[in-house]
Amino acid sequence: MEMAVGFHRTLTPSFSVNPNSRRLSSSPILAKRILGQTLSSPAITKLPLTFRPLTSVRSSIKCSVSEATETQLEIADKKRQLMRRRDIRNIAIVAHVDHGKTTLVDAMLKQAKVFRANQFVQERIMDSNDLERERGITILSKNTSITYKDTKINIIDTPGHSDFGGEVERVLNMVEGVLLVVDSVEGPMPQTRFVLKKALEFGHAVVVVVNKIDRPSARPDFVINSTFELFIELNATDEQCDFQVIYASGIKGKAGLSPENLAEDLGPLFEAIIRCIPGPRIDKDGALQMLVTNIEYDEHKGRIAIGRLHAGVLQRGMDVRVCTSEDACRYARVSELFVYEKFNRVPAETVEAGDICAVCGIDDIQIGETIADKISGRPLPAIRVEEPTVRMAFSINTSPFVGREGKYVTSRNLRDRLYRELERNLAMKVEDGETADTFIVSGRGTLHITILIENMRREGYEFMVGPPKVINKRVDDKLLEPFEIATVEVPEVYMGPVVELLGKRRGQMFDMQGLGAEGTTLLKYKIPTRGLLGLRNAILTASRGTAVLNTIFDSYGPWAGDITTRDQGSLVAFEDGTTTSYALSSSQERGQLFVGPGSDVYKGQIVGIHQRPGDLSLNVCKKKAATNIRSNKEQTVILDTPLVYSLDDCIEYIQEDEMVEVTPSSIRMCKNPKLAKKTRVDYTI
Repeated sequence: MEMAVGFHRTLTPSFSVNPNSRRLSSSPILAKRILGQTLSSPAITKLPLTFRPLTSVRSSIKCSVSEATETQLEIADKKRQLMRRRDIRNIAIVAHVDHGKTTLVDAMLKQAKVFRANQFVQERIMDSNDLERERGITILSKNTSITYKDTKINIIDTPGHSDFGGEVERVLNMVEGVLLVVDSVEGPMPQTRFVLKKALEFGHAVVVVVNKIDRPSARPDFVINSTFELFIELNATDEQCDFQVIYASGIKGKAGLSPENLAEDLGPLFEAIIRCIPGPRIDKDGALQMLVTNIEYDEHKGRIAIGRLHAGVLQRGMDVRVCTSEDACRYARVSELFVYEKFNRVPAETVEAGDICAVCGIDDIQIGETIADKISGRPLPAIRVEEPTVRMAFSINTSPFVGREGKYVTSRNLRDRLYRELERNLAMKVEDGETADTFIVSGRGTLHITILIENMRREGYEFMVGPPKVINKRVDDKLLEPFEIATVEVPEVYMGPVVELLGKRRGQMFDMQGLGAEGTTLLKYKIPTRGLLGLRNAILTASRGTAVLNTIFDSYGPWAGDITTRDQGSLVAFEDGTTTSYALSSSQERGQLFVGPGSDVYKGQIVGIHQRPGDLSLNVCKKKAATNIRSNKEQTVILDTPLVYSLDDCIEYIQEDEMVEVTPSSIRMCKNPKLAKKTRVDYTI
């Protein structure tokens, strides 16, 4: 990339020093110069650079990003008769998983006096979904707002997992800037790259927040320079590369302009948001336009459309036109109107352009549609998200235990629920399968589809799913498959087995570096998505549970060849019945079991992992023969503790001829009766 900022050997930067400050700017460009890494571009002549000092005084925050951008945008605004609202900021908080986005939002809400002094507030209050709290991750993007110095700041908390990248892509339409949260030890990670790339494509202003700065092994200089290099790789503009840096500890609620000098609150962060992120650009007197980017459902109000008002004024009781394209429009009426204030939705009579609002009364509204003026309204460009890379087959439950636990078991129930998911989940696709009771669900990754399965299970659905498969493409008669960037954090003592495991799955290492002073190594691989299926458990086993695996979609590449994902076969139940201790005592010698005594099983159900390749049929229901010979000694049976597999583990475990039976209270694995038993070895105990 041709850099717009060049350094030359004879270049002498001019520093404008604040007499009240002893510290220089935390600008990444300056950091690069200090560290001795000289960047140059042949097409650029010498340019005098001015570095502004960043001190702990809040009023000294100057953001060259917003200043440079606003001068250019103001000229364009005058031509298009647009204006900027100074009393509103719309921001999204984006980051890699576990870098502290939701915790930082908690601190921002508390310091903005959103809650009463005596009010009990639980941790990660934005993670309101039960599944989010159980897994400790953010799955759905959510809106809230705070007020700081007469400026309303609309905040959108986004997921960190790459599988939910569609949520991030969708909400970036509503904001003008992002807070890019980066861990002070790990630095930019795969999802950091993805969300930053999308934000830069939208032209958004970026404020980098180096979070968890209070960690003992924090290395802020490395993190800032790595983030700056990431900006360069993603073809960021000069103004975007000169980003504002804020150092913070989300859990302590502190922020500052230098890692050693943090303020007692998040004041520097709020000041950076006000100064560096521009207000929304609006056409106040134009025709009404609002792009729907999210949908919620309320039992009393029905479907609620959420989005940002781009132009005009929206009023309660107003007649509007709902458009998907120029030719497809329909009329509706806004029954209720809400804006976000603090942590709640507050009724409003009127909403002006630039603000984020929620609209009720349009029952058939969909994400991506435009609520426009009844007479002269025009649709806004539709939301586009990246294509899915993994698909799974959903079908009705055909096991002998069908209908015992589930409430919705028919193909019609299953079809309605899957297609209803598409209304909110833009990154997912559903197609009809080969038979009337089979449906193909495509998503960004196995976690993306697993969350849907878990939600359906809790809603009372009973069904079966097949193994995940990658979605290949054929271009110019060449077979292409998706590749992903996998980063593995592993202690040095377990690095050998992990490297060997990734090599077997066609992974190619392109980077390896030490991670702080904790004796951890960071490995980066480019690996086929096929090789990632079932990899997480294998890596945890090889590293004794200490490795952390993160992945992000990279691109499509040539077919990498055959990959063996599982070396061991399955132990399969020989007949229907109830397991007995007598049968399990001899069965456990053949491998590890999933079931204990007294469990109901059926023929074809997978009851364990075979210790050798190939499947093995076992009679786990055999009872001890009763005789009239009295035994002088009672025989004690010692059974191993059965393995307990979660839904994610089961989906990673199954292979081509196996399925997972999902019910509200049980998760079982079984052989697919429709497929031939290629490797079955009939062996009866």
